[in-house]
Amino acid sequence: MGRVVNQVEVLVRVAVLGAGSWGTALAYTLATKGFRVATWDLDTAVLESISGHENTRYLPGITLPPTIWGEPDLAAALAGTDLVVFAVPSQAMRVVAQQARELIPATALICSVTKGIEVDTLMTMSEVLEDVLPAALHTRLTFLSGPSFAVEVAREFPTAVTIAGGDAVVTEAVQRAFHTPFLRPYVSDDVVGVEIGGCAKNVIAIATGAGDGMGYDANTRAATITRGLAEIARLAVARGANPLTLVGLSGVGDLVLTCSSVKSRNYRVGFGLGQGRALADIQAELGQVAEGVLNAKSVKALAERAGVEMPICEVVHAVLYDGMEVRSIRALFSERPLRSEPEHQFERPAT
Repeated sequence: MGRVVNQVEVLVRVAVLGAGSWGTALAYTLATKGFRVATWDLDTAVLESISGHENTRYLPGITLPPTIWGEPDLAAALAGTDLVVFAVPSQAMRVVAQQARELIPATALICSVTKGIEVDTLMTMSEVLEDVLPAALHTRLTFLSGPSFAVEVAREFPTAVTIAGGDAVVTEAVQRAFHTPFLRPYVSDDVVGVEIGGCAKNVIAIATGAGDGMGYDANTRAATITRGLAEIARLAVARGANPLTLVGLSGVGDLVLTCSSVKSRNYRVGFGLGQGRALADIQAELGQVAEGVLNAKSVKALAERAGVEMPICEVVHAVLYDGMEVRSIRALFSERPLRSEPEHQFERPAT
């Protein structure tokens, strides 16, 4: 592991797979440290724009450093890479990882910044990458999450995130790679908690946005966020997470951010639904993936598999896929049985 300890000091080349707003913002962040950053994507028009020093589609108005360029050839993007950042949508992670598996250098650090659960397999991104990538790369995997809008990172607004990984030396090396005057990464060994928190919050954000879209206000928003956190914690703990992770950046921090701003695509989906708009029209207007729409499927299925009750997520799923009227969300407050608040949501399941 000696090379890993000093790898950031000699790190030169980075590959960011996925040229959406988040991938581009992180490419910008890494380039400010002097790293050479190749961005790869299937959308060659976006790559051409990036090579012209601006991602006009996803981050208009942000001037990108000259050390960032768009690379349409995946092999060329990964050649000689010291750090690989997976920033593709969750449902594309498996395909991209399969294409990249033989191209990633054996000495590269790897960081997934994608929040989601694969619908067909109910695997988190860590499980997908471990399923696809060679075993020799598994200890080099890390996962970044936390309250971070891409445009604010690219504008160098102070932001804190969490990077989780199974190997402390590797995780701390990735932490140092991403650390800048405006991005402060903390480290964690709780990959499960960080991933579940980063994924399930998208579904709660749709519910929160729907409440706002229907004209409800601060009381309803606070209740949805708080009870949403309880649901996320139950699922994460059932999967073996440390409950304290859910009161950190990748839990309550990311949840509050996503549920409280029109910059959140998931919140905007919910807001539009609350106004009575069609989902297809909302998504077309966004022009980017709102992960919560698919996460609603995977979170519901994962909760059922784990035997965990997640009523807010269940209603969001019903609104998105079963034709339930969005105003049925109100029934969560009027029709569900009364109970105590803690519900032991932070206890680990008996073994």
